[in-house]
Amino acid sequence: MYSKLRQFVRKFINQAYYKSRESLLGHHKRDIVVVHVDAACDSLEDSREQFEDTLEKFKTLLTLPDLSLEYRYQQLKKQYDFCRIKTDEVSHRIRAIEEVSEALFEEWEQELDLYSNRTLRMRSKQQLEKSRRQYKKLIKAMKKAEARIYPVLNAFQDQVLFLKHNLNAQAIAALQQEFAVISLDISKLIAIMEKTIAEASQFVSVLTEQKQLPGSTT
Repeated sequence: MYSKLRQFVRKFINQAYYKSRESLLGHHKRDIVVVHVDAACDSLEDSREQFEDTLEKFKTLLTLPDLSLEYRYQQLKKQYDFCRIKTDEVSHRIRAIEEVSEALFEEWEQELDLYSNRTLRMRSKQQLEKSRRQYKKLIKAMKKAEARIYPVLNAFQDQVLFLKHNLNAQAIAALQQEFAVISLDISKLIAIMEKTIAEASQFVSVLTEQKQLPGSTT
């Protein structure tokens, strides 16, 4: 009950927020969606670069012989923290896309009844359905990428904690054995991120097409 009430209140607040942005700043929901999708893509790019950088530093820290164990731990912990920040940002961006997209599609569907021209109403309805299909593909891809990030992040955290609790040469040897597995997981994650960014580009293109329709203001 409480959860449903909270969702209702949040939806009401979001609707008021989007209406105020549209009336005061001229920011239509469609344009806000595009901004959020672009921001999500930037977050995915940043995360990909961070994981790639972390992988290189991980390799270096495990193989260089003259580094102290405490220094190795501190540097790996720092890289893990960077990855965690980027991962949380990706999750936040996905939630933002979901919220404004749902508001956009709800308003768009309601406004179909306002058309007096049947041809334009049909064109707008077809564009709505196309946008929804592309949106579902995008969110599915983004959530797949998000879901693949956390196992990699958790595996990385395990290695950092293991090193913290076992600051000795045997711990370094054990981490070196795990490095190949983590490296492969990050490679797969990067491929998924790149595919997700491509899906986002297609979704933005569909919304841009809708913007060209006569009388489109959503």
